[in-house]
Amino acid sequence: MAQKFEPEDGKCLVFVGQDLEATGGLEDYNNGYTDYFDTPAGVTIYTNLAPNNESYGHYNKGLDGIKTKVNWGAGDSWANLYLQDSTYQNTALAIGLSMVNHEKSVAKGKLDDLINDLADWIKATKRPVFLRIGYEFDGWDWNHYNKKHYLKAWQRIHAILKAKQVDNVAFVWQSKGAGSNQKVLEEWYPGDDLVDWCAYSYFGQPDKEMIVFARKHKKPVFISEATPVRQIDNLYFDSDLKKVKLEKTIWKDWFIPFFQTIQENSDVIKAFSYINSDWTSQTMWITNATFNKVDSRIQVSPYVSQKWIEEIKKSKYLNASDGLWNTKIKK
Repeated sequence: MAQKFEPEDGKCLVFVGQDLEATGGLEDYNNGYTDYFDTPAGVTIYTNLAPNNESYGHYNKGLDGIKTKVNWGAGDSWANLYLQDSTYQNTALAIGLSMVNHEKSVAKGKLDDLINDLADWIKATKRPVFLRIGYEFDGWDWNHYNKKHYLKAWQRIHAILKAKQVDNVAFVWQSKGAGSNQKVLEEWYPGDDLVDWCAYSYFGQPDKEMIVFARKHKKPVFISEATPVRQIDNLYFDSDLKKVKLEKTIWKDWFIPFFQTIQENSDVIKAFSYINSDWTSQTMWITNATFNKVDSRIQVSPYVSQKWIEEIKKSKYLNASDGLWNTKIKK
């Protein structure tokens, strides 16, 4: 049985993220992905149920980045800007919903007002929304979620959106993509009745544990964060697509295995989101060993741009189009 917004086997939705500069196609953000390539089927954005958390000078109020522009140190984010622009009229939204330091408050109902506001906003978008609740739940070093409270928080968010009859949302459960075995995944899994899609991040050393898990639970997989990190053990190599001497190597080392992973698992991998950012320029990442050597903007490399176009034009990949979500993708 197909899950919410799941395309047929062999088809894969193309999303791009994860900030306004990265996606482009907008009046004030016009040097990003969509200014050079087909408008994607979806874009990735972020918000939070984490009032008072601070990130590089920004103090959250809760649901930041939805109705107002925000920058947490990783580029501008503003969901409503996509909704207001005709470029993205046929584009879905993938929302990373953080609740770091607040999963217990969410679980106990203390942030129900924010959840209700989010539910109303999602319903009003009238377009598909992929909601990644507590994304990278197993990112112990940066998210440090408590398992009991995380699972109860997930249940509460799910229950509120269902009670408000928000039927244009798919619930997405996302792992960090490396290091969590089947036992860990089972322990942190909210349950088949609460999850529509399984997901994971694909960076330097992704494994296939989530793919194995998803097959077992008969769920589609969303590679919900992907960017070319070239990593061997704890060594990170330059992945700057601006450098002509590196572009062919980066394509061979990262892009080819990435697309092979999608092809070899086309029965379950039904969507991916490519992060088209200059990580080296963003305050959040300039001292982060994983990303501070990465400029993943496809358009800055003529070689990678051509290779990307050749790949993405294949019929298996779904970009934005009239009727995509009404006729080709099951609600």
